[in-house]
Amino acid sequence: MDVQYLTNIAIKAALAAGSIIQKSMKEAIAVQHKEGGSTLASQVVTAVDLECEQTILKHLVPTCQKFDLGLLTEETEDDQSRFRKNYFWCVDPLDGTLAFIHKHPGFSVAIALVAKDGTPQIGVVYNPSTENLYHAIKDHGAFKNGKPWKLKTLNNYLTYVTDKKLADTPNKATIEEILKEKVTSLHLKNFQEMAGAGAVCNAILVAEHAPALFVKLPKKEKGGGSIWDFAATACIFKELGLQATDFYGKPLDLNKKGSAFMNDDGVLYTA
Repeated sequence: MDVQYLTNIAIKAALAAGSIIQKSMKEAIAVQHKEGGSTLASQVVTAVDLECEQTILKHLVPTCQKFDLGLLTEETEDDQSRFRKNYFWCVDPLDGTLAFIHKHPGFSVAIALVAKDGTPQIGVVYNPSTENLYHAIKDHGAFKNGKPWKLKTLNNYLTYVTDKKLADTPNKATIEEILKEKVTSLHLKNFQEMAGAGAVCNAILVAEHAPALFVKLPKKEKGGGSIWDFAATACIFKELGLQATDFYGKPLDLNKKGSAFMNDDGVLYTA
């Protein structure tokens, strides 16, 4: 399997979808509702989401035939091919739809190639607002805008990256305790909040604002993001030497059976 060729295809697909998003960023967006998890973010969809997915599929489907790959996308019913093939594409055509609807920076395109055992092989993220392109290939490093991505740690405080403001979070006390413990262990002054982006951009923000973390606590209700929210950035974090795990520190299960939601074990990204 030619991973560099597949990475190039994924990058082209992400940029093509990003172009569609950029043309719609200042327009009024009609919101539709779909069956999802317990959160509003998992229940909304727009015509832009759907158009982006179709554009991405035009690039990826030929590779599925050529390399015998499966496919999992947010806006199309899971055909279970991810369990039959050795590798599958995992696509979030527009992550952070709520941010996109509200004209808040924090939405992106995410495409990953994942092995049947749930380990990410390729990760591609494009942010249409900043025009930054991030990608990684397993055992070949992580890149930002085509150049090796070198991280910087500039802050003496912890950045808490979150989609929902801490004040509006049901488990506020638990998360505050986690943040305080991390501040103490890292000998930092305090923590600051960075809120409003989707899961994909949140992971990127963690890497770009170290020391930082992004956490989704385990819960019974469906939600906590889905496989396509984390597959691409899990690959990027692995190549950066950063932590992208479930809440308990175990590898993310990026080929879950039963449901694509990640609520059972939670999610933890740290830098």
